[in-house]
Amino acid sequence: MHSSSPGTGLSEGCPTIGGDNESLAPKAVIDWLNGRAKGYTERKGGEEVKAYWSTGKVGMIGTSFNGTLPLAAATTGVEGLEAIVPIAPNTSYYHYYRSNGLVRHPGGWMGEDIDVLYDFVHSGYPELRKDCDCKVRDEELRKNFDRQNGDWNSFWAGRDYLLDLKPLKAATLMAHAFNDWNVMPEHSVRIYRAIRAKGVPAMCYFHQGGHGGHPPLKLINRWFSRYLYGVENGVEKDPRAWIVREGERQPTAYPEYPHPEAAAVKLQPWLGGKEAGPLRTTRASKLATEKLVDDVAISGAELAQAPSSPHRLLYATEVLQEPVHLSGTARIKLRVASNAKAANLSVWLVQLPWDPKSKRIYDNVITRGWADPQNHASLEKGEPLVPGKFYDLAFELQPDDHVIPKGKQIGLMIFSSDQEFTLWPPKGTELTVDLGHVELELPVVGGASAYAKAITPR
Repeated sequence: MHSSSPGTGLSEGCPTIGGDNESLAPKAVIDWLNGRAKGYTERKGGEEVKAYWSTGKVGMIGTSFNGTLPLAAATTGVEGLEAIVPIAPNTSYYHYYRSNGLVRHPGGWMGEDIDVLYDFVHSGYPELRKDCDCKVRDEELRKNFDRQNGDWNSFWAGRDYLLDLKPLKAATLMAHAFNDWNVMPEHSVRIYRAIRAKGVPAMCYFHQGGHGGHPPLKLINRWFSRYLYGVENGVEKDPRAWIVREGERQPTAYPEYPHPEAAAVKLQPWLGGKEAGPLRTTRASKLATEKLVDDVAISGAELAQAPSSPHRLLYATEVLQEPVHLSGTARIKLRVASNAKAANLSVWLVQLPWDPKSKRIYDNVITRGWADPQNHASLEKGEPLVPGKFYDLAFELQPDDHVIPKGKQIGLMIFSSDQEFTLWPPKGTELTVDLGHVELELPVVGGASAYAKAITPR
């Protein structure tokens, strides 16, 4: 069956983009399917309709916003919702429109924010729109989303489903793409790990494409057969993670995600970032600083391909003698100073040499991350930077599971404004990076020994 979220389709009410009503609406439908709520043939009155055909056991599946709604319903703990398959769901609107204090839009949607998404989905009854626009879009969304600073606040907390998982008991098959730069992979990874920690049945499916992409129908069928229809098919004994490898169509089974054998390998940059400085497991004996100048007119892809550039710092590992499998979340620590009171900070992991001819989304960019140096001490309260003063930052890049092929190098690129994702300030802001306090942590399957073997000349 099909139902519409508040303020969309034939549903009354207002869209709130992650507000409680968007969780309670599908709950009401499930209550009706279980005989706990009444339904009628008309908006106001009409004949009562009963779901006489329903067993009361409900499953939900959908993609993107329609993948968010199954999770939203499940966070109510409603009786009868047995199994869900959220595909590329938005699980936190802060993580969708912000990143570590930085105002950041989803890839390709320049300048979008939560009020724009409200206008996009608000397709319900025209006579109700004026009231909704006033109460929700103008009074609730625009007055609380703080696009000026990008700080975390109670408004965003109320739109983060990770904070609402306690009542959830529906068996959950999460699906996402590691190269989804719209609803980024952290949205599903954070929820999957939390549900696993709760002890609720959970499984994950990831692929190497972009936004969307459902699991194989066989896997969906096994999930619903077991948890919706009660068929004892043994899916609970299957591997927990299914990942489509680069160049493949069918997923490979793994015991868990991240890979159980993944361990942190710490790398430090050495001098030479204007070209491509070394990225090694040892720290340079001579510590130094290097500078870059912001210019958003130059894309990240152009920066990564440039033999030399004053607008980014690039550091690369030795050429890999055999593939390196990354599984999990890379982390970056760095000490940085700005000559301005505010600055964007962007970090990409890339495969080098960059292949400009490749059409495959996973061939050049491994993962990305962004942060606002003003939020170095607190996500809730940023503060203007003191020009020339160094600040320590630490943040995660987007989760990934990526096999870097033999013959490539892993590159760490540090720059300021990201043309595809951040705001576009006037060019010229200068960032100074203290190389002695930069550390990249990579989740390598096999850990330090596997990495050492991969970079050892044959």
